[in-house]
Amino acid sequence: MTREELIPLAERLMTPETSEEEFSQIPATLERGLVCPHISDYRFRDLAPDLTPGKVVDRTMAYKTTAL
Repeated sequence: MTREELIPLAERLMTPETSEEEFSQIPATLERGLVCPHISDYRFRDLAPDLTPGKVVDRTMAYKTTAL
């Protein structure tokens, strides 16, 4: 998925008006589109006042897996 496709999903995740059903589906969609399993952590545990959907997506896209 591209950044442009991911940002609207992150926006919906961050919007209080999002339905409960959609709210539960969005993280799974984001995790499938990215290799980062921490999208919810970035959204809910980052208390930065200037947190935007774009910043959440950028942080998630920067995630690199570690080969063992």
